[in-house]
Amino acid sequence: MQIRFGYELVYACPQRTPMILTLNVHYSRVSDLVVPDHLVTQPAVPITAYRDGFGNWCSRLVAPPGEIRLTTDAVINDSGQPDATDPDAAQLAVEALPSETLVYLQGSRYCETDRLSEMAWSLFEKTPPGWRRVQAISDFVHGHLTFGYQYARATKTALEAFHEKRGVCRDYTHLAIAFCRCMNIPARYCTGYLGDIGVPPSSAPMDFSAWFEAYLGGRWHIFDPRNRVPRIGRVLIAQGRDAADVPLSNAFGPTTLKQFKVWTDEVPASAPSAGGGPPR
Repeated sequence: MQIRFGYELVYACPQRTPMILTLNVHYSRVSDLVVPDHLVTQPAVPITAYRDGFGNWCSRLVAPPGEIRLTTDAVINDSGQPDATDPDAAQLAVEALPSETLVYLQGSRYCETDRLSEMAWSLFEKTPPGWRRVQAISDFVHGHLTFGYQYARATKTALEAFHEKRGVCRDYTHLAIAFCRCMNIPARYCTGYLGDIGVPPSSAPMDFSAWFEAYLGGRWHIFDPRNRVPRIGRVLIAQGRDAADVPLSNAFGPTTLKQFKVWTDEVPASAPSAGGGPPR
């Protein structure tokens, strides 16, 4: 199957404002692109790209005073299969973990392992280690939090989400990551596109999504505490310790987000290639 995806973001900048954007598809999916996800700006400004410390593609630009429109409209090949599951994936002892996974055992900006450790062990110590433990954590978070866009707060941490019992997908993800790390399971934050493919369509506006990956049995596995069940059509953008590592935009000056639109749709078999702006 093919998926058409993209965004249209409009920022108002009262002054010349440097920005870093993490909006390109992750390098692990670039070979699947049919129509590339080039960043287009109006007005046109110079853009330079680099890879950050986690391997994510980032774009640098300087927005002029006034409004700047950022868009892409791309198509990607996808297997059309739901997220893979592996109930037999084993949890590795800390001393057996690859060194590159150890950073995902430590506390981070939004995942306070030191303050959630006692709670995590009281909740999950008796669960079977490995896949089933991570799934138990994901299931708990899914049931513990109530979803609502009105509960979004950029500064909310895993501990705050746990006590408030509500949040958006990034809060579900932060809490599950923190619990996994408390149980000595490396877990990393993922952000990307996830449309309503294979599920009843939602009436809510499309947004970017967050989920996490846990390191089990020698590789990374996808878990989604917000949706709980395997989903079709994830398009990864970036990975990091938590949301602080993968902000979609980081402006070094005052800005106002004036318009926000995201789309992720299965392309009908007979449809022409995408291009030319957001779906109408």
